[in-house]
Amino acid sequence: MTFKTNEFFMGVRDTMPHHLGVFPFGLVFGVISMASGLSTLETILMSSIIFGGASQIVFIQLWSAGVPHFIVGSSVAIVNLRHLLYSASLTKYVESLPLKWRMILAYLLTDQSYSLTVQKYRRDKFLNHNHYYFLGSGITVWLGWQIATIIGVFGASFISEQWSLTFAISLTFIAIVIPLLKTRADLIACFVAGVLSIFLQPLPWKLWLILAGLGGIAAGWITTIIVKKNKKSEK
Repeated sequence: MTFKTNEFFMGVRDTMPHHLGVFPFGLVFGVISMASGLSTLETILMSSIIFGGASQIVFIQLWSAGVPHFIVGSSVAIVNLRHLLYSASLTKYVESLPLKWRMILAYLLTDQSYSLTVQKYRRDKFLNHNHYYFLGSGITVWLGWQIATIIGVFGASFISEQWSLTFAISLTFIAIVIPLLKTRADLIACFVAGVLSIFLQPLPWKLWLILAGLGGIAAGWITTIIVKKNKKSEK
């Protein structure tokens, strides 16, 4: 295999364990969509076009509740704002790629592919073909999500709520975050974001998600500054 092909399949391999969380997540979306009145085609197209995971479930919940379209759209946009944070941290690694590559990778950017790819870039930042790893990871998540959605759609009548598949959503994000926590700033950022997400739950339009993320970023940034100052004073 060529080096590019090898990088691609490394991305596929490293992403496969994440399907333990992605697959039940997709099943839940398919089942909820059918129960909410969407057609089979609408549900499948939403997964392939929006490809937003949590934001798709938010859309279904608000849409089925009869919430005004503007609020539905803005809520989905707010939930997906976390991808702006992902993109910002990856910009320095992909800004030299042609536009067509950046567009493809932007579409394939998910929580799972980001967590793996950012570690890859930090570890091998000087390799020229890391974007093939990104591509392999993104395509693997995309295919798994589509397959899970389709199975959820056609198996909605057989999947019982007693299976507690929604719990897989929480497990998915825990599995994504834990490997990224390596420094004191990371731990504090995670703790602050977690606490804020609990206390800000009453806010409308899922604003707690964005505010908790921004609070965690601020806490991590302040911690990093304090640690650097302490190191300088020790010298």
